[in-house]
Amino acid sequence: MSKTDLVLVLDFGSQYTQLIARRVREAHVYCEIASCLLPLDELRARAPSAIILSGGPSSVYADGAPQVDPRLFDLGVPILGICYGVQLLAHTAGGAVARASEREYGAAEITVDEPVGVFGRFAKGDKLTVWMSHGDRVEAMPPGFTTLATSPSTPFCAVADVTKKIYGLQFHPEVAHTPRGGELLEAFLFDVAGLSPSWTSAAFADEAVQAIRDKVGASGHVICGLSGGVDSSVAGFLVHKAIGDRLTCIFVDNGLLREGEADEVVKLFAGRFEMKVVRVDARARFLDALAGVTDPEQKRKIIGRVFIEVFEAEAKAVDDARFLVQGTLYPDVIESVSFKGPSAVIKSHHNVGGLPERMHLSLVEPLRELFKDEVRAVGRELGLPADVLDRHPFPGPGLAVRCLGALTEARLSVLRKADAIVQEEVRRSGLYASLWQVFAVLLPVRSVGVMGDERTYDECIALRAVESSDGMTADWARLPHDLLATLSTRIINEVRGVNRVVYDISSKPPATIEWE
Repeated sequence: MSKTDLVLVLDFGSQYTQLIARRVREAHVYCEIASCLLPLDELRARAPSAIILSGGPSSVYADGAPQVDPRLFDLGVPILGICYGVQLLAHTAGGAVARASEREYGAAEITVDEPVGVFGRFAKGDKLTVWMSHGDRVEAMPPGFTTLATSPSTPFCAVADVTKKIYGLQFHPEVAHTPRGGELLEAFLFDVAGLSPSWTSAAFADEAVQAIRDKVGASGHVICGLSGGVDSSVAGFLVHKAIGDRLTCIFVDNGLLREGEADEVVKLFAGRFEMKVVRVDARARFLDALAGVTDPEQKRKIIGRVFIEVFEAEAKAVDDARFLVQGTLYPDVIESVSFKGPSAVIKSHHNVGGLPERMHLSLVEPLRELFKDEVRAVGRELGLPADVLDRHPFPGPGLAVRCLGALTEARLSVLRKADAIVQEEVRRSGLYASLWQVFAVLLPVRSVGVMGDERTYDECIALRAVESSDGMTADWARLPHDLLATLSTRIINEVRGVNRVVYDISSKPPATIEWE
């Protein structure tokens, strides 16, 4: 993906900042997010072709409200301010911002007054539905600015200094609730800023392979912790394409995987793609360490610790290992530059993040510029199969956090069989692709049942299916009753040790997607 054009989104704390970047990238233009506190000299050094000022929860007059260096508007770079961004723009450039008579939140209708610039693809008088979310509004435009669009309650709904290519929108063009917002953003990118749509998965794959070769060099070996998930699969495949057999993938079978999953991963990468994969059977070691542990956070910490011990021991057996592949994604990078700072830790995550310092390996992170959907697009470009790329997210600790209570091989076996039925039936129904996740949870709750003429006292399976776009929020899926009936009947009939099935109808928030 060519980086000839860079759009820099300055984050002022908006909940939609990532969405702005995603919309820009969907238009095939390379985009990065930076804190609004980025010094002007550093911003200038990054040589952006265009700048977008995000929204944010602050008032420009509030103590401690994020500001911007006024010289930003003299760089000669096209600028688009959104919501707080346009208020800050007006405030900094000599206009006036005031508290609106009442907060405007929700759908609104605007009228195009001047079909130029970002509105150049519309006609004078066109009515557009947009999404508003603001308490302040622009009361007087800065010198040199004109009004492009108005709404009944917002007289300066869209403003611009057309000569300087500086635009401001009081509404959010990036959200789905602004149906033609994509046209506005594309007009800014292509018509105003003159950028080219060169950010493609094919170009990225080629550039990433060359970048890996340049970083690793002509000698030395690279290690990759392969899990079979989307991120590690695409990252490992890119590195393999770059350096071939100098990559060794270590696949740790921790005994917490789904039915047949370990065999499938090894068969695909070692067999079909002829990659060097070392399979480590550490099932007994993990289960021994987890024996009697019921606290979910303790489970995660133990799994992380044992994984590091196992992985480190195997890595030492790889001759001349100098690099470690990590599937870091762009949202992980954004977390460290966000104006709001890192989010609160709800639960720890099991990954290989603690390895580099201990093992003295340099990192190779071929996906650190990509969002999840872009990783999948690159994987398709590389020829990875759909069942890997479209696989639902699976927790790092595996079934340990879906088998509530103490872990035993017998209970894990019950959960595997139940989950296999869930995956099979949901795929058969044609609903798998429309769901973010669907899985079974084994509860340490026994209840009385009757099977045949006998009384049973067995455990309960909870079914969890959610719809989401990014996993940050999720709504429980309204699965058809016939499908739920089939799942319940099959699980109870086919999985010994289960006599009751329930369906989880809680959303995130307040619940999390995983039970632990």
